Amino acid sequence: MPAFGEQTSAAEVLRPHAEDAFAAELAALAARDDRPRPARWKLSPWAVATYLLGGTLPDGTVITPKYVGPRRLVEVAVTTLATDRALLLLGVPGTAKTWVSEHLAAAVSGDSTLLVQGTAGTPEEAIRYGWDYARLLAHGPSRDALVPSPVMRGMTEGRTVRVEELTRIPADVQDTLITILSEKTLPIPELGQEVQAVRGFNLIATANDRDRGVNDLSSALRRRFNTVVLPLPASPEAEVDIVTRRVDQIGRSLDLPSAPDGTDEIRRVVTVFRELRDGLTSDGRTKVKSPSGTLSTAEAISVVTGGLALSAHFGDGVLRAGDVAAGVLGAVVRDPGTDRVVWQEYLETVVRERDGWQDFYRACREVSA
Repeated sequence: MPAFGEQTSAAEVLRPHAEDAFAAELAALAARDDRPRPARWKLSPWAVATYLLGGTLPDGTVITPKYVGPRRLVEVAVTTLATDRALLLLGVPGTAKTWVSEHLAAAVSGDSTLLVQGTAGTPEEAIRYGWDYARLLAHGPSRDALVPSPVMRGMTEGRTVRVEELTRIPADVQDTLITILSEKTLPIPELGQEVQAVRGFNLIATANDRDRGVNDLSSALRRRFNTVVLPLPASPEAEVDIVTRRVDQIGRSLDLPSAPDGTDEIRRVVTVFRELRDGLTSDGRTKVKSPSGTLSTAEAISVVTGGLALSAHFGDGVLRAGDVAAGVLGAVVRDPGTDRVVWQEYLETVVRERDGWQDFYRACREVSA
C-alpha cells in the first residue's frame, strides 16, 4: 500500500480522473487531430466534441460516448469554452452536469482536477486565494505566503477550472467571480498586485435548477456565463443505454462480473423511474402520482450497480428483480409519509397488472412490506 503522498497507479484508484481513465482515447484523438486548436488546448473543438459524443477514427479507433444527448448542446458548450465566455451547465439532478464538466476539462486541458466544490460553507479563499499563515506571520504578505486557489492556478496556467454546484455558494462569495470572468483579472490588494489570466483559461460551472432560491446568481454574474441546459434523456432507449454503459464502467472498477441478461432489469428500473418522474405510464393511458425525489438517471445507475453487487456476492451472478427491488424502493420512498403511498398505489395499479412483471411485483412487495 503506498504511503500518503506517493503516486498510486490508475488501476488501483477507485474512481480515476477522466484524463486517466480515458488516456488512450485522448492520446488517439490528439495523434490524429489535425484541426486548429485554441491556445493551450490539448485537442481541437471538433476532437473535444468527438471525445464526448463518441465516434470512430479513420484508423478504426473507437471513441466511446461519454455523454448521450443532443450533439448541438455539446457543440455549443465546446464552442463557448473556445471563447472568453464562461460555461454554465444547468439541469435537474442526474443530468450528467458534473460528468460532462469533468470530461470537457479533461479533453480541453488534460486535467480535470482544478475544482471548487460549492457548498454553503465555501469561503472566498476557495475562489481567490488564501495565505500560509506561518510565512505570513514570519515575513509579512508576499507571493511566497500566498496560497493560490484552483481558479488562480487556472488563470496563471491557462487551464480549465470547474466550479461545482455554483448556486450553493453564498451570494457574496459567488460575486468574487465577476471581476475574474469580466476583466480576466484577480486583484491581490494586500500586495498591490494582480493576476491576469493567460490564454487558455476558462471556467465551467454547474448548477441544479431545482435549487433556485438557495443562492440565486446575480444578474451581473449570470451575464458572464453562457448557459447550456442539459435535459433528461429524451427516450427510454437512450436512458437504458446510458445506465448500461455507466454500470458496466463502474462494475469493472469494482471487479464485479458483468450481469448476464441484465438489460431486462435495467429497462424495468428505467421504466419505473420515467413513469413516476413523468406522472404517466409509458403507454400514455394511466396517470400516476410522482414522488418527492428526482428519480434521475444517476439514481438509476446507483440502483442497478447495487443490484449487480447483490447478485455477484449473494446470488448466482445473474441480475434479477430481487436484486434491484430494494434499491428502487429506497430511491422512490424518500419521504415515508407521502412517497410510500405513491409507491404502493403505483405498485398495485401499474406494476401488478403489467405482463411479464410478476417477479418484479413480488420482489417489490416483499421489500415494501
